[in-house]
Amino acid sequence: MTIPINDETGGTDPVTAVKRVSENATALRALHVPGRPLVVPNVWDAASARAVEAAGFPVIATGSAAIAPVLGYDDGERTPVEEMLAAVARISRSVPLPVTADMERGYRLEPAELVGRLAAAGASGCNLEDSDPRTGAPVDADEQADLLRAVRAAAEGAGTDLVINARVDVFMNGTGSAEERLAEAVRRGRLYLEAGADCVYPIFAAEAGVVRELTGRIDGPVNILFRPGTPSLAELADLGVARVSFGHGLHRAVSAYAARMFAAIRDGESPYPPAP
Repeated sequence: MTIPINDETGGTDPVTAVKRVSENATALRALHVPGRPLVVPNVWDAASARAVEAAGFPVIATGSAAIAPVLGYDDGERTPVEEMLAAVARISRSVPLPVTADMERGYRLEPAELVGRLAAAGASGCNLEDSDPRTGAPVDADEQADLLRAVRAAAEGAGTDLVINARVDVFMNGTGSAEERLAEAVRRGRLYLEAGADCVYPIFAAEAGVVRELTGRIDGPVNILFRPGTPSLAELADLGVARVSFGHGLHRAVSAYAARMFAAIRDGESPYPPAP
């Protein structure tokens, strides 16, 4: 498969682009170690990506719910896919690290096109969720497995070695008792790994006991969203987690801080803290 090149990639030829993406994917996959999790503070633009790199993190991960408002859209695949991929490309171009992109459920692209356009944007990994981004309705597990299987096959055909992080939304959008949701998350996680995913992401799983059950019963790397009420990073490592994401929480916190600064200026006050 020929990887298309757009202006955001800086003019890299297709062979070099695929080689770089594949090498970064190998490095990214190797960092998913249960008990020694890859921690990814999700970014929303090139400046935040550079800040994450400067802080010493080995991987850049985007968050769709953070990028969307920066581009002037709501989350839920309401950002035109060209604009989302252009944002990913700018981030990838700005840092030498592997980049994994939150692609919601693929923006209705065919698997081969999704894989090719991610590679053209310099992304070595992606998140794909198993609910309809526009409605929140769960997608049939077998249908989602088919999508993941097709994306994996397309990545193998293209030689990109794409790292697939399969989001499991039953704790966010599912129904039933806590025990039923846990069982369904385990079932889906196993199914998605069998279909070719590298990691599963049961978003909103937060209680230590639930996380322990997930890492113990899903035979593969598990990603947990860090938010208020989640066990500490050290505790998540002890629970066998392989990846920790921050979603759009950091962008939301930065936006709230900026809003307080704007309000201070409006009120005739200094937005800056007192000098020591």
